[in-house]
Amino acid sequence: MYINERQTGGEYELLVTASDPEAGYRGVIAVHSTRLGPAVGGARLWRYASEEEAVTDALRLARGMTYKNALAGLALGGGKSVIIGDGRTADRERIFRAHGRFVESLGGRYITAEDVGTSPADMEIVRRETNHVAGLLDRSGDPSPVTARGVFRAVQASARARWGTDDLAGRRVALQGCGHVGYFLARELRAAGAELIVADTDEERVGRVVEECGAERVAPEEIYFVEADVFAPCALGGVLNDRTIPALRVEVVAGAANNQLLEARHGAALEAAGILYAPDYVANAGGIINGCIELLGWERGRARRQVEEIYDTLLRVFEIARRDGVPTSEAADRLAEERLREGIKKQ
Repeated sequence: MYINERQTGGEYELLVTASDPEAGYRGVIAVHSTRLGPAVGGARLWRYASEEEAVTDALRLARGMTYKNALAGLALGGGKSVIIGDGRTADRERIFRAHGRFVESLGGRYITAEDVGTSPADMEIVRRETNHVAGLLDRSGDPSPVTARGVFRAVQASARARWGTDDLAGRRVALQGCGHVGYFLARELRAAGAELIVADTDEERVGRVVEECGAERVAPEEIYFVEADVFAPCALGGVLNDRTIPALRVEVVAGAANNQLLEARHGAALEAAGILYAPDYVANAGGIINGCIELLGWERGRARRQVEEIYDTLLRVFEIARRDGVPTSEAADRLAEERLREGIKKQ
């Protein structure tokens, strides 16, 4: 395996790339901060157009993990890994054993887990090469239902801030992405009485949500134009941008996807459009909180209670935004940075 450390400037602690031609592996690990504890973040398997695109994604995701962990009150830092490849690859053992060796080379500075394109079963393969892995089948398991629960609580908090009640009965939710988290979120929303309009590039996934939740299906590109109360992005990042924000016909954006804003300025663009934005790394923290069963030795009940607190954290973010006259994305950053300065007082 060939490992190369790259320069990133002052904000990040570490950026490393690796390749293992025999395994068909190319990967990137970014460590943003270990101020509060070891850097933790999932491993994303995606068909990036270039190594530079993968590096950019890893850096943005690692920073998001630092802020996510800080706002969730966890004694964990932020990092991320990405694997350049096809998520449908059949030879997963070679790929993920190589990834495990790459993670092991950092000596515990970074702990990996599942993410887009990967699964707890893949992390079991990683475990053959390193102990610095979470999200295992026999421990915290699949975080998707817990992540979805946290996003559901974020939708409720956003509803309370926007409409004065967190009752979602009769609210229309445009759900983008019906994968693991999107599916479980759809079930939560439907159980609360919400009406769903859904889109996904995978026909099987969207069909399951339509059948089980009585959802209305639209084409992937049409989801931005749907008239609804809430837009819930649960696919990839960068979906809130100069093209899509003017098209949105909603009052709230709250979803599970990471890095929903293409650029930081798009938080202000949502504010200007009169749309209340639930910052993604606040809303989707349920997965890493669930991981604390392994990472910090929490009881499962404690993790579930902490996920419920996403509701209160988000209300605090909205309060700061109103008080300081800033977009909610900036308010979330301010609160996270305050907690990074102060440290985590208890676990």
